[in-house]
Amino acid sequence: MKQIYLLLLVLFSLNQIMGQEVKVTSGHVVSHDDFPSNYVDSRNVDVWLPAGYSQEKSYAVLYMQDGQMLFDATTTWNKQEWGVDEVMTRLMNEDKIRDCIVVGIWNNGDKRHAEYFPQRAWDYVSKSKQEKILKAKHSNVHPGMFEKGLLADNYLRFLVRELKPFIDSTYSTYPCKENTFIMGSSMGGLISCYAICEYPGVFGGAICMSTHWPAINGISLKYVADNLPNPETHKIYFDHGTATLDSLYEPYQLKVDAMLLKKGYQQDLNFLSQQFEGAAHTEDAWKERLHIPLEFMLKED
Repeated sequence: MKQIYLLLLVLFSLNQIMGQEVKVTSGHVVSHDDFPSNYVDSRNVDVWLPAGYSQEKSYAVLYMQDGQMLFDATTTWNKQEWGVDEVMTRLMNEDKIRDCIVVGIWNNGDKRHAEYFPQRAWDYVSKSKQEKILKAKHSNVHPGMFEKGLLADNYLRFLVRELKPFIDSTYSTYPCKENTFIMGSSMGGLISCYAICEYPGVFGGAICMSTHWPAINGISLKYVADNLPNPETHKIYFDHGTATLDSLYEPYQLKVDAMLLKKGYQQDLNFLSQQFEGAAHTEDAWKERLHIPLEFMLKED
């Protein structure tokens, strides 16, 4: 099985730029279509390289969820984008962040919730309570993600055991955790928090914007408290708005903030949590404030 996977990976790498071109205003994107995996369904992976990218120097790596929404609004379902290439370029040109490439991992459509839901957090809940949550009339837990089982653990194995080694061998990167970061919004914020808790030796920082805590009715909070990584060697960013879906997040986020402070994290040093008045749950809103977490996470130490 391992030999077959390696063969597929080689064949894939020889035919990696086959899909629709991703248009950016700065730098360029290498599209790795149908990236194979032994753990999850294949999916597209877009790698953004800054202008002047050179194999003669090394770069930090930012892994981002919902990769199809990051660069090109002409191809997204809602005609919005994060504007990652513009914001990253401006910050690097102003020497506010270290040189960095961005790996945009496309979500898996109807399996997005199953892949982004913190799997071990669900195990903190008794079987009887699990059944009650799933049957609740107004439950925030998406029942469809249980149809084929929770997939977050395998999704993280894909990132850590397959995608990251490929990125580090194909591009000129710093592979250490001090230069490896993970980021997402909404459910993507949940899985990014889960990733740094599960793999603190791989990811040195996590950016979690508009984290969709209601998806787990707060049940993951005990998991977070038990598994936060060492504050001496990690950084974590959280934020949320106050409009639309983001209006639900403050009570949960305040509890998580208290957990971080109790663990030994210090606000503005290795931990930042912010609220943006009037900000909605949209790519346009995240684009507007994207520079803030990037500066916090990627500034030169």
